[in-house]
Amino acid sequence: MNTVNLTVNGKPVSATIQPRTHLADFLRETLNLTGTHLGCEHGVCGACTLLVDGVPTRSCITFAVSCERAEVTTVEGLDNDEITRELRAAFSQEHGLQCGYCTPGMIVSARDVVQRMAAPSEHDVRVAMSGNLCRCTGYVGIVRAIQRVVEARRGRGIAAIPDGNRKRLGPSGSGHADPASVAETARPKAVSPAATKKPAKSSAPAPRKDTDWKPQTSFVQGFTVSHPVDVVWDFFGNIPEVASCLPGASLAGDPVDGHVEGQIKVKVGPISAEFLGVADVTRDDTTRTGTIDGSGKDKRSNSSTRGLIGYEVVPGANLDETRVNINIGFTLTGALAQFSRSGLVQDVAGRLIGAFVQNLEAKLSHKAAGGTGAAPVVAELDAGALVFSVIVSRFKALWAKMTGRGQ
Repeated sequence: MNTVNLTVNGKPVSATIQPRTHLADFLRETLNLTGTHLGCEHGVCGACTLLVDGVPTRSCITFAVSCERAEVTTVEGLDNDEITRELRAAFSQEHGLQCGYCTPGMIVSARDVVQRMAAPSEHDVRVAMSGNLCRCTGYVGIVRAIQRVVEARRGRGIAAIPDGNRKRLGPSGSGHADPASVAETARPKAVSPAATKKPAKSSAPAPRKDTDWKPQTSFVQGFTVSHPVDVVWDFFGNIPEVASCLPGASLAGDPVDGHVEGQIKVKVGPISAEFLGVADVTRDDTTRTGTIDGSGKDKRSNSSTRGLIGYEVVPGANLDETRVNINIGFTLTGALAQFSRSGLVQDVAGRLIGAFVQNLEAKLSHKAAGGTGAAPVVAELDAGALVFSVIVSRFKALWAKMTGRGQ
């Protein structure tokens, strides 16, 4: 964890956060400044644009800790700003906004154009604003609104500031590092021959996970299987068998001291992802509890995931029944992160667990009956189909409620 000290909208702020926390997430989730909108989360759409030391900055790809001691101004902090007030009025008069999702970032970028450019043409404004995308307006009203404010301010004798705040070298927020002396930067240091040798490879494994990690999403699930608790607990100790119950999952080799490597294939409509990763499995025979701590990455979509599953195996309500209670926490980043923000995630997880239980029941029943060979299981995971089924079920429930048929 790192402590970050910022000035946000004129007020000093200090907080302890994870090093990987982006500025936009810090502002929205920690400070509740939700005027900064998240769109693509790749620094492309411009919806998250705000000011760092007076410079427009993509906050979705800027680490909060990299802005140590910087001045951050969000759209909420521009309420009393003269240029912003004029832009808001012009956007309204020229119909430069519709749904409004892109508007906070659009206003911040437009303010920079008004401040820096003396007499921009329509082409100049379009080029300057090309980093802010809008799916509603067609940009005509936006361009007119910006030109309108520029012309009004120049007409009142307010000159442009060509350089703006761009006198610092480096990324936004980086101008607070202690400067090195000229002698230190200009004079190369002598390097001993021993220092040029390549270090010997260490036999210790490289660190894989952040010990201070906390999941973005957590929820609890559970299920019951019609088999004795001892049988189910023993089965959970067989990692390859458990992995075979999860559709799309496979192991790269035998587990070693609870450490396992493998992959899981997921299909989301036209998107096919293959997460390669590792997991550490722990078990406590006394309490019949265990944990699965894993992480993985899909190279094709550049998406990464980290998850922690805690489970408890207890006797069920009836004889020869077992209840398995599961606590799930996970974080998903990258191109597939949009699915982790959906309110459908718990419903989808429930259906995934349903497929797992179906496979688990099939294997346990097959084994109890003395069957030979592999038990038939659901082998393919299509999250797109699951999402569709969730949407259909929710629509049916809403329709039943509206028509009174659910009572």
